[in-house]
This record gives sequence, C-alpha cells and structure tokens, in this order.
Amino acid sequence: MKAMLSITPGGPQTLQLQDAALPEPGAGEVRIRVRACGVNYPDTLIIEDKYQFRPTRPFSPGGEVAGEIDAVGDGVDGLAVGDRVIGMVGWGGMAEYVVTRAVKCAPIPAGMPWDEAAAFVFTYGTSYHALKQRGELGQGDTLLVLGAAGGVGLAAVELGRAMGARVIAAASSAEKVALAKAHGAADGVVYPPGPFDKDGAKALATLFKDAVGADGANVVYDGVGGAYAEAALRAIAWEGRFLVVGFPAGIPAIPLNLPLLKGCQIVGVFLGSWSERDPAANQQNINELVELYAAGKIKPHVSAHYPLAEAGQAITDLAERRALGKIVVMIDA
Repeated sequence: MKAMLSITPGGPQTLQLQDAALPEPGAGEVRIRVRACGVNYPDTLIIEDKYQFRPTRPFSPGGEVAGEIDAVGDGVDGLAVGDRVIGMVGWGGMAEYVVTRAVKCAPIPAGMPWDEAAAFVFTYGTSYHALKQRGELGQGDTLLVLGAAGGVGLAAVELGRAMGARVIAAASSAEKVALAKAHGAADGVVYPPGPFDKDGAKALATLFKDAVGADGANVVYDGVGGAYAEAALRAIAWEGRFLVVGFPAGIPAIPLNLPLLKGCQIVGVFLGSWSERDPAANQQNINELVELYAAGKIKPHVSAHYPLAEAGQAITDLAERRALGKIVVMIDA
C-alpha cells in the first residue's frame, strides 16, 4: 500500500510517500480502506515529536479517517466487512489502509460523504465535549470563540448556536469572521496579529470586552492560546468557564490573580483521554452529534481537498493557519 510516512522528526516537508506493508488486524481490531483523512492540529505536532504520544517510526500522521472496513480481527462484534465507518485512529490515517481498535469506530451517518465524515468526529467531538461537559454552556449564555474559522472553532460556533448560546466569533481576518457568522455566530471581531507589547495586549483585551458586552462571556473557547488567552480571560464573566483547547499561537502564561478576581474556572479539554475514561458518555455525545447533523444544525465545512501525495502541503496549510474550516486528504475516493 501507499503511505505518507514520517521517517525522521521534522516539519511537513520531511514526510515521504512510500510503499508500506499492508497492516493486519489483531484481536478486537479492524482494517479500514481509507477514503478520506481529516487534517487536525495534532498532525502538525506528532511529526515533530511535540505531541503527547510519540509513535515508533516510520508512521503516518492522520488521526481521523473515513472508509470501509475490509478486514475484521477475532472477537469483533457489530462491525463487518463493507461497513462505512469513521475511525479515530490517533495516527496512521494518511495511508491507503489503517488498522485500529473496533471500539474506535463509529458508523458514518446516512448520506454523509467521505470528506465530511473524515472532518466530523474529531472537531465536533472536541467542541461538543468542551461546551457540554467542560463548559456547561447554557441557553442564553454568551460564548466567545477564538480561532472561530478553524476546524474545532467553526464546530464550536455551530454547536454553541445549536445549544442556544449567543456566539461571538473571534478570528484573524474579516473573511474568517464572515465564515463564522454564516455558520451561526451572532457577531464577530477581527483580532490583530501578535506579538503584543503592554499597550497592544491591553487594546486586545478591550477588543474582546467590547465584543462580548458589559456582562462578559460566560464561556470562552480558546483554540488559539498565546497572548490571546489572557486578553480573552479578561473579557470573561463572573464565574465564567475558560476552555483550554489548543495552542497554535503558543502556550500562554496566565496570571492567576485573574481567575481569582473573576471567580472563574480555567478548564482543560482533552477529548482523547476523556473518551478513554468515559466511553459511554463519549458515545452519547457522538449519537447526539449525528442527530444534529441529520437535523441540519451542523455540517462540516471542508475548504480544501488534497491527494495523498500532497498530504505534507495539507499539514503545512493548517500549521500556517490558512485553513477555513477543515482540510481533508482524499485517498482514491
């Protein structure tokens, strides 16, 4: 089979398209004929050995795939050859075939195309877990979403609206804010590029405060990090929840007097570990997301498709924050 492989640690330019051995499923595993692979922020980290997990090389990036099961290992119930599934594989998805545990697969909703299926569970699963379990977002709450036009950010915008919140989208360009508003944001704000000096940081905080209103944001969804995090935290409401989702702008340093003065919570969001610890709740979330998709309340926005041979460029576009919604690698679909 063909696979885009990480041979040595490095950026997307170090990836190599090579022949690789066809993997065989073991007990409790299935093999998926990959038709599409979603590109996500962890892909930019895992190839540089900067992610929480460090697979043995050579390996393929790509943690979220859509395809058909073409082989089933011993002890697998409820899945059969030919089933269309979404697989949360962790890595290995940028290849023609991948093996994963059967429990990491979910049926593709009826009528969902391959590219949308490969852009569904990671982004919506992360954002729904963030807003539902971690942020306890309620009807009528104000939700500020940073990075609102990216994969998880745009999902948070759609889900926030579906959950009855007033969503304020924050992004780095007017085009990105317009996209978020088209997907349900009530209003939006364009934030400037960093770095920021003291006056610039203060102006950024004022920008967020003006956007959310005098009462502040009940929930802040931070998929950006860096200097944007503290500025957004300064715009949070009393007893608000600040959701730590990702750090494309860098890992922030938060002065802890702020949560004290705001009476607020800073809450980590890690879908992978949570889904392992509470698989029943995760499955319930997925079921609810499928219902929202069927009702037309959420729909993955795939802005770019790349062939497997150009998977490195797909990761580069995501790393350089050029993506609007999701980027998907298509594999002979």
